Amino acid sequence: MNRPITVKALEELGRVRLSKHFFMRDFLYSEISQVESIPNVPDYPDKAIEAGRQLCDQLLEPLQQRFGRVAIRSAYRSPAVNAKGAENGNQYSCAANEKNFAAHIWDYSDSDGYLGATACIVVPALLPWYEQRGDWTPLAWWIHENLPYASQFWFPKLAAFNLRWSANPATRQSIGTYVVNPHTGDKKALVKDGTSTLTAQQRERIIQPWLASLA
Repeated sequence: MNRPITVKALEELGRVRLSKHFFMRDFLYSEISQVESIPNVPDYPDKAIEAGRQLCDQLLEPLQQRFGRVAIRSAYRSPAVNAKGAENGNQYSCAANEKNFAAHIWDYSDSDGYLGATACIVVPALLPWYEQRGDWTPLAWWIHENLPYASQFWFPKLAAFNLRWSANPATRQSIGTYVVNPHTGDKKALVKDGTSTLTAQQRERIIQPWLASLA
């Protein structure tokens, strides 16, 4: 598929089904694109589709199957959109393009030549627990226990988080945060370079009360 340059071609890209519940159009909306009038369109649609399908199949579909609707906050960014977001000292909270290849920029491989894809999502099933306790860690740990993620990064508003899939076998899992961890009182990473800060039993003690609250 060529880069869409007409409405019809972009509509066709948007209709591409990435997985059971997700279509490419779900991932193309961008506030930066809207305000700055920069099309958020992949240069290499086939690569974006390939990476997006893995993100959906490996991570988003299992999440939605277990916890209900997954809301997409921000996902694919074209290099032009991402570069605008990184201008003027990171004006729109976007990392440089080179750091976002195989992350928010789905259609460009990482420095080792592997595809990857990131979506910033909200899981509404977590929100009552988070709003009452300020605790986002049960879902972070559940994902760690159950899904083949590359990285998670958590934000304060709505307990939104970046969830990344990567095809790179050298990728070491990480869970970072801008949100205070109520169990420790700090913002230290839960997982760094593939190493968890808690044992499996400790993680389970955090996960289970939240899961019980969903019953």
